Amino acid sequence: MRARKAQGEFKRIFISDCEGPISKNDNALELASQFVPNGARLFTLISRYDDIQADIVKRKGYKAGDTLRLILPFLKAYGLTNKTMISFSSHNITLIPAAKEVLECIRCSMPAYMVSTSYQQYIRALCDAIDFPFRNVYCTHSNLDKHKITDEEKIELKQLSKEMMGIPALEIPPHAQSLKAFPSKMQKTVKRLDEIFREGIPRMKIGKALYKVNPIGGPEKAAAIRDILLKLRGRLQNVMYVGDSITDVSAFELVRDSGGLTVSFNGNSYAVREAEIAVLSKNAAVTAFLASMFSELEKRRLLNTIKDWKPSSFRKFYLKKLGKRFSATITRDGFPQVRLVTQFNMEKLISESTEFRKNVRGEAIGRLG
Repeated sequence: MRARKAQGEFKRIFISDCEGPISKNDNALELASQFVPNGARLFTLISRYDDIQADIVKRKGYKAGDTLRLILPFLKAYGLTNKTMISFSSHNITLIPAAKEVLECIRCSMPAYMVSTSYQQYIRALCDAIDFPFRNVYCTHSNLDKHKITDEEKIELKQLSKEMMGIPALEIPPHAQSLKAFPSKMQKTVKRLDEIFREGIPRMKIGKALYKVNPIGGPEKAAAIRDILLKLRGRLQNVMYVGDSITDVSAFELVRDSGGLTVSFNGNSYAVREAEIAVLSKNAAVTAFLASMFSELEKRRLLNTIKDWKPSSFRKFYLKKLGKRFSATITRDGFPQVRLVTQFNMEKLISESTEFRKNVRGEAIGRLG
């Protein structure tokens, strides 16, 4: 009994999103930009439509992160294959500074997992680059080569992509609760995209095949956390979850409401609203510091420590805690901002984190949900 307990129980468990807290990439956006004419604009339109379906319309069966399902027929139409996907991904990985060292450091003290909406081709390349076990990752599985597309479907999808470039862009009005809050031209855009993604493409052979792809976003991330805990016989209150976007909302809610620790790392508005701690940092070393505190302190003491966070008073403790391993990167990239999220500072933090996010990851990626 004692041996089984020692093997199966862990005091703390670290789980993180990938793109944002670990890498600067948005691999799907970058694939679209590389292989589809005006692909960045197409991807952004679909991503915003994704946010609207998940957060405003709350369509049954729809989840944040389905952009990775919706963009696939267009990627296939413009000739993307598994081989080109893997090659492009492996040659275009951009890490948050110190991310590899941070994960190595954390894995010395607790089990570490990644739960990512990203395609597995990118995640495998990333895991190879940072020497992280792929078996400890949950991600979106897709196999472009498995599915056939006709020449007629290629032509139709290319025509649709050109049409989509000509319709009004989508922006979500502040505090919108329904489509009625949107300008009429944007309501028409949503209606047309509904026709394309709910009627037109699903009738295609390639649409029926690729719509079976199940992105790991929204509730799938929460399900992945539960699966990790089942494997480790762990408890939610012992989980530290780091995320940055709308795909992390369900995971944040699950962990936070069960007593675990939730951290927004350069998060957008969706992430900051659901996290307990907001981090603004060009460097991942702060994640190792928070994980170290989480492994040693009760959550209440940790939050009290963060409440009094001041760069001047914590600098020495911060570097002492992390050791010389991270001191150079902190000196180079600047001291991170770490704050508790409250109802009083939330809107200010959202504004600051959103702008900081764009600065770290670029305007195009930073504006995505």
